[in-house]
Amino acid sequence: MRKTKAEKAGKQPWQLLVVGGSERDFASLRESLAGANDGQWHLEHAASPEDVDRPLEKGRYDLLLCSRQSTDVAAFHLLRQMRQHDSRVPVIFLSDPVDPAVIEAAIAAGVRQPVPQSDPPEPGKALASASSFDATSAERQHEESEETLRKLWRSVEQAADTVIIMDRSGVMEYVNPAFETLTGYSRQELIGQTLGLLNSEQQALELYEEMWNTVRSGNLFRGIVMNRKKNGETVIIEKALTPLRDGSGEITHFIATGRDITERRKLESDLQQAQKMDAIGKLAGGVAHDFNNLLLVISAYAELMLDSLAAEDPLRRNVGEIMTASRRAADLTRQLLAFGRKQMQALQVLDLNTVVGEITRMLPRLIGEDILLMFVPGKELGKVKADPIQIEQVVMNLAANARDAMPGGGRLTIETATVRVDESYVERHPIVPPGDYVVLTVTDSGQGIAAKHLPHIFEPFYTTKEAGKGTGLGLATVYGIVKQNSGFIWVYSELGLGTTFKVYLPRVESLSTEARPAKPVEHCRGGRETLLLVEDEASVRQASRQFLARSGYTVLEAIDGEDALLVSREHAGPIQLIITDVVMPRMGGPRLAERLAEERPEAKVLFVSGYAESTVLNHGKIDVTTRFLQKPFSLNDLAKKVREVLEVREANVLAGTSR
Repeated sequence: MRKTKAEKAGKQPWQLLVVGGSERDFASLRESLAGANDGQWHLEHAASPEDVDRPLEKGRYDLLLCSRQSTDVAAFHLLRQMRQHDSRVPVIFLSDPVDPAVIEAAIAAGVRQPVPQSDPPEPGKALASASSFDATSAERQHEESEETLRKLWRSVEQAADTVIIMDRSGVMEYVNPAFETLTGYSRQELIGQTLGLLNSEQQALELYEEMWNTVRSGNLFRGIVMNRKKNGETVIIEKALTPLRDGSGEITHFIATGRDITERRKLESDLQQAQKMDAIGKLAGGVAHDFNNLLLVISAYAELMLDSLAAEDPLRRNVGEIMTASRRAADLTRQLLAFGRKQMQALQVLDLNTVVGEITRMLPRLIGEDILLMFVPGKELGKVKADPIQIEQVVMNLAANARDAMPGGGRLTIETATVRVDESYVERHPIVPPGDYVVLTVTDSGQGIAAKHLPHIFEPFYTTKEAGKGTGLGLATVYGIVKQNSGFIWVYSELGLGTTFKVYLPRVESLSTEARPAKPVEHCRGGRETLLLVEDEASVRQASRQFLARSGYTVLEAIDGEDALLVSREHAGPIQLIITDVVMPRMGGPRLAERLAEERPEAKVLFVSGYAESTVLNHGKIDVTTRFLQKPFSLNDLAKKVREVLEVREANVLAGTSR
């Protein structure tokens, strides 16, 4: 073997040990260092940290070079082995590419280090000043790395979101506790399984295929996945699936993180459903006015025709069918207005136990003898502010719905109670304001409602009944009335286990009640009074005038408020009653009433309208309890209402009263 210049000069060369890397890398490093510091070094190779023990036992090394291909764990093992043999030996961790100048500088620094004659040179001290770090520093860095890893481990273990590590074939190797809690499976049950264990029938298989195709091609997948828990429940997860690569860029594992958004999706669905119902309600209210006028004309002329036919005339039956159809259409319109929260209301402060108790006495005739009816009134219930007629509509519609769900008989239970909605409840149902509520619960033991139908049962014209057995407006009416009274309604149902409806109405503290409507007249009869009929729809005005005139009244006509002022001033005699539409061009009914209150203080007023409640009340103060008639109405209803208002003993009602 050819000697180096140092050996020829009798000098001891520096002993360098290269740890890790292949023989080719070692040869490349030898070639890179050829000639450095005049060749005053001797280079040996240990393929791995495990092979270091024997070279270290042979003799003391002045410098260790750790290959750039060594991992952090391998480097740590190397440092521990060095400590066992000689803690003073420094280490240089090679960079890529290797810079021979660094090695040469370290060697040169060792040569220039002055050492006393009595003390042999200590190359380790000299080399410590070069671009390297000693074993103590490296071990300290490793300890810091281990602490970071421990923090990461605790973070994953304690994370609220789920974390899964899978091998390249999709088999789970690790799941964190959050994933166990969410799915209901233990870690032992999950390890070794694939995510297919959680596949749900509610999730299209195409999404699973897209997810795996995406990550196996090396890309990140983000999406919403519907999985199935161990107990069979569906859970909606916002998932991210990431491929994990090694140092060479090969995919070795997949990391999946997930967040349970089931509750959030439910809240979003509730909000969307509420917005959809509002939109449908606005549509229903928008068409109500024109539709009501058309129905009023049809029914009015049918009534006039019926009055002109002899009792034995065969045409009376045909006219009767027209009137029946118009009344059914009018009922549908009223239900649509109820759904759209547009009904006129006569609000009163009510004891729900009293109101429901009176209704339950009539229910057996509706539901039949084969259904057991139970009413369980709550104690210290408190009051609600609502229209008693609307409360009756709610109970009757829910009872009719329960009857249809129990064709073979069953049990219908109606309960009342007081509940306080707290913040925890609001978190689950954010559209419900916190506070005290009176709850009306209607439970049947019937067939139940399939889950797919539950989101739609309050929509108008949506029905699960056979054709001809339902309009699909009963529950829509209930929904609208509850919402109009600032309440909320929830439904709980399972097939074969019956259905429960819960109606929440805000509790009020006031014990006072508003005036009840005047008692309606028992018989429809005419009169001799003079009436001023103000209506902008010509067909409605003409039919109403003809009927009232036949009933013995003197009828003055006007097309709007301004015209009515002129007609009133031109009429020299008294006017006992003003029948006026609320919404008209130029001047509406409430403004007309205010103007005529000064000129004709003795006259009374009856407002009529086919518009929704909010539109009517926006036009002025109107007593909808006693002096309002909602279109469409029959001429018989008009006659009764006219007598009812005329017989009220009040000096002046033209200006109206507030609700």
